[in-house]
Amino acid sequence: MHRFEDLKIWLKAMDVTEHCYRVTAKFPSEEKFNLISQIRRSAVSIPSNIAEGAGRNSNGEFKQFLGIANGSSYELLTQLYLSERLKLVTKETIKPIINDIVEVCKMNFSLQNTLTKS
Repeated sequence: MHRFEDLKIWLKAMDVTEHCYRVTAKFPSEEKFNLISQIRRSAVSIPSNIAEGAGRNSNGEFKQFLGIANGSSYELLTQLYLSERLKLVTKETIKPIINDIVEVCKMNFSLQNTLTKS
């Protein structure tokens, strides 16, 4: 069992989630139950699955939840790209979030490799 609050990947994923909430707060209200909801759920899923995996009994279980978190990261990337295509947000606004998501994915891959070796 790992203390998820001490994991750099969890902290970075929390930053991504917070940033997504702030950006989607500026979306049109008609997107409240559509893209806003999807983006927020995907974003929340990333640190949530990291935390859940950290609380599991084995490294194998932890890796499984890291895989789910990685899938949510790619889902979130897609939703942000779509938001840009729909002109709900500018490329400049989402670029820092996308960079952070890519960093989370790299951290995730590295952590999974470390868990495999131990």
